[in-house]
Amino acid sequence: MSLQMADGRASMAPKRGALNHIPGDEGWPILGRTLQVLADPKGEVERMAAKYGPAYRSRVLGETSITLLGPEANELVLFDQAKNFSSTHGWGPILGLLFPRGLMMLDFDEHRLHRRALSVAFKAGPMQSYLAALDSGIAARVAQWRSEPGERLFYPAMKQLTLDLAATSFLGAEIGPQVDAVTRAFVDMVAASVAPIRKPWPGTAMAKGVRGRQRIVAYFSEQIPIRRAKGGEDLFSQLCQATHEDGALLSTQDIIDHMSFLMMAAHDTLTSSLTSFVALLAAHPDWQEKLREEVEALGVPAGQTLTFDRLEAMPLTEMAFKEAMRLKPPVPSIPRRALRAFSFRGYAIPAGTLVAVNPLFSHHMPQIWPDPDRFDPMRFTDDAQKARHRFAYVPFGGGAHMCLGLNFAYMQAKCFTRHFLQGLEVSLAPNYAPDWQMWPIPKPKDGLKVTLTPRRG
Repeated sequence: MSLQMADGRASMAPKRGALNHIPGDEGWPILGRTLQVLADPKGEVERMAAKYGPAYRSRVLGETSITLLGPEANELVLFDQAKNFSSTHGWGPILGLLFPRGLMMLDFDEHRLHRRALSVAFKAGPMQSYLAALDSGIAARVAQWRSEPGERLFYPAMKQLTLDLAATSFLGAEIGPQVDAVTRAFVDMVAASVAPIRKPWPGTAMAKGVRGRQRIVAYFSEQIPIRRAKGGEDLFSQLCQATHEDGALLSTQDIIDHMSFLMMAAHDTLTSSLTSFVALLAAHPDWQEKLREEVEALGVPAGQTLTFDRLEAMPLTEMAFKEAMRLKPPVPSIPRRALRAFSFRGYAIPAGTLVAVNPLFSHHMPQIWPDPDRFDPMRFTDDAQKARHRFAYVPFGGGAHMCLGLNFAYMQAKCFTRHFLQGLEVSLAPNYAPDWQMWPIPKPKDGLKVTLTPRRG
C-alpha cells in the first residue's frame, strides 16, 4: 500500500477522531502542543508518558500523531521487518521542501539500492582519505584555539569547525571561495526545516531555506560533470563515480539530493554531539584526564597524522562519546508514517498515522539507565551493552535506516579528541550549568561558555 502526498501530508491520514481511543492531549487549536515540545521536549514527553503511558496522542507541527516509547517501540518502528513504517512520509512534512530524496527520505527497495550505491563512499579507502582531511583541519583549528586561550563560546566555534570539515572532506579543497555561500545555504536550510511556518512566504525562515536549497542545487549541478571528469578522494567526487547494481551512474538529481542531505547530517548532528561531549569533559575533569592519558598512550606526537588503525586504540573515548549521545541524542525524536494498521500495547493504530519514537526518552529510562542524568561512560563496556535491549540506545536510529555515517562520526570524534586533549584543557566557570535547547537538535542556548587553557609541552 502506498501513500500519496498532498501539501506535505499523507492524503490517507486517518479520519478526524480515528485516534481518539488512544489517550493523550492534542493541546491548543492549530498550534497543538508544538510550543511545549519546542520549550522542553524531554519534560514534555516524560510528563505525557507519566500521565498517559508508553503510547499517547499529541499534535505537533500541525498534525495529530502517536508517540510510542521504550526499546520495544524503537524495535517495532525502526527495525520494521514487516515494512509497516515509511520514513519518506514520516520525515516529509519536516524535510521534504529542503532535503527531498536524501537517503533518510527513501523507503524499502529504493532505499536499499541508494544506500548500497552510497556505501562505497564510506569504505576503508575513502574513509582514510577523509581522516587525513579531518586530521589536518582539526589540528589547525586547535592550534588557533591554543594561540587565543581563555573563555569562549564553544558551540559556534564547533559549528564553524564542523562546517569547514564537511566542506573539505566532503567537497574537497576545490570548493575555494564558494565555501561561505555553500555553508550559509546549509545553515539556512537546517533552520527552515523546523520553522513553525511551513510555507516559503516572504520574510520567513522557510523562504530563506528554499533559497538556500536553490543555491545548493546550482552549485552541485555545475560541479558534477567536473568531478566526473576529474575524479577525487572527497565524498562528493566519490558519489559522482558511484553506480547502481546495473552499473549505471547515480543521476545528477540523485547526487544533488544525497549530497545536500549528507552535508546537513554530517555537520549539524556532529556539532551537537561534539559540543555536548566537550561540555561533559569540562564538567568531569577526571574523565577528561582519563581520555588524555588514552590519547598520550597512542604514542602519536602532536605534529604527526593519526592513522586509521590507531582509532581502535581509543575505546574510552568511544565510550565517553557514546555516553554524551545517550544524554543528548542528536536526533531526539524520529518520525514515521504507518503504511498499514498495526497494534502496540493493545492499541489498534490505523494506516496513515504519523508515528514517532523518542530516543531522548529511551536514553533516560531509569529502569535501563540507573541514575540516568549522571555522566558514566562505563555504561558502554562490552558486558554492559550486551545486557541491555539492543534498541535501548538508538542515537543513530536503527534497522535499515541506521545512519550510514556512523563510523565517520566516531572517526571524527576520536580525531577531534586526540588533538583537543593533546593541546588544551577545558573547564567551566564555578556554578555554571549551561541550559540546553533539546529539539530539533540539541544545542546550548547561550553557546556554552568554556575556558580553554593551553597544555604545556
